Amino acid sequence: MKKIVLLTLCIFGFSLSSQAQNIADHALGLRLGDNDGFGTEISYQHGLSENNRLELDLGWRSRNDLDAFRLTGIYQWVWNLEGGFNWYAGAGGGLGSVDTGDDSDFFVLIAGDVGIEYDFDFPLLLSLDFRPEIGFSDYNDDLGFDIALGIRYQF
Repeated sequence: MKKIVLLTLCIFGFSLSSQAQNIADHALGLRLGDNDGFGTEISYQHGLSENNRLELDLGWRSRNDLDAFRLTGIYQWVWNLEGGFNWYAGAGGGLGSVDTGDDSDFFVLIAGDVGIEYDFDFPLLLSLDFRPEIGFSDYNDDLGFDIALGIRYQF
């Protein structure tokens, strides 16, 4: 049993210290997905360290019976797989407002994030991620799954 625990700790320690990569100081673009009526979001990533960053996404929806916006913030850990391929995981939350004409509601949510990305040799970053979200309001009171493609310019 001691050998299994020691082996597990070694593997975990190796994965944390494995190949660091450089995260761009800033990345700005679009996150194209859909969950609870929010489609395309403006996405900004701010590099905090070698393998951590903060992602902020602003989504809005306007149609005949609904006006809404949502701001989501995710703290992410990034690990290099090989070359320009990275995978990342994160946690965070968000807030938003929805107006249906007859009623308006403010909501908060908590979110997780898991994804894979490719960092090209030129300043383009493509990603595909999965973001489960739990909302806390009458409008957004369930578990939602958001899958999105991200296209960002790095600077």
